[in-house]
Order: sequence, then C-alpha cells, then structure tokens
Amino acid sequence: MSKAKENKDRKIKVLVSKVGLDGHDRGAKVICSLLKEAGMEVVYLGMYQMPKDVIDAAIDEDADVIGPSFLSGEHLVYTPLLVEEMKKAGLDDVLLIAGGVIPAEDIPTLKEMGVKEVFTAGSLTEPIIKYIRNNVRR
Repeated sequence: MSKAKENKDRKIKVLVSKVGLDGHDRGAKVICSLLKEAGMEVVYLGMYQMPKDVIDAAIDEDADVIGPSFLSGEHLVYTPLLVEEMKKAGLDDVLLIAGGVIPAEDIPTLKEMGVKEVFTAGSLTEPIIKYIRNNVRR
C-alpha cells in the first residue's frame, strides 16, 4: 500500500490535554468520547501538562490534531508556549484547535497566536467533528 493511501485510510488522531494547573477535565473527557464515537483515534494526556510535554506526546503519537482544553483562564499564557514548541518541532502540518471556557473577546487573540479554531464550552459536537475532518492535513 502506498504511503499516501495508508495515511488517507488511517484514522484521524487527536491529542487532547489539559494544560497548566487546570484541574477540571470533565468536558475534555466528554469531547474525547464523542470524537472516538465519530471514528477518530483519541489520546488524552490528562491534567497538569506543560506545553513541551504536549508537543513531545504529539510527536510520539504522530497526532494530526492537538486540542488543549482550558477552563482556568490560562489560555493566553500557555497557547503561545504551545505554538512556540510546535514551531520548534516543525509541526506545521498539525491542526491546533482549543476548547473550554474561553471568553469570546480572547478568541481573535488565540487565532492570531496560531490556533486555527476555538470551541467554547457548550459547542455542539457535530461542528467540532466537521471542522476537524475538513481541516486536518493528511
């Protein structure tokens, strides 16, 4: 089987993580379950992850998508560090999305930092799945 065909047939792999001191992961776990039900492979790193650890795991897991979840207001602190680590690692082809309790006024800033899309608390599942499928680079 050709490498291109193999990549196309492979499930989309999404790496989800709680970054920083955020200890609330119920929403992240729900999203992980929903993405799995949609046929994606999901790796959940858990809570209290640091940006370098997330990126190292994304490399090890050959992730197509990195999805940090924020609930404690640390999104503007940790997102630039995640983006910096992604650039150092050459992960230009990995889709970076974010989710959680993120104020609407912070979304443009996150996108300027390099986050491709932000899904706030209460986002419907289907738009998340559709966005990932339509924007992941295979």
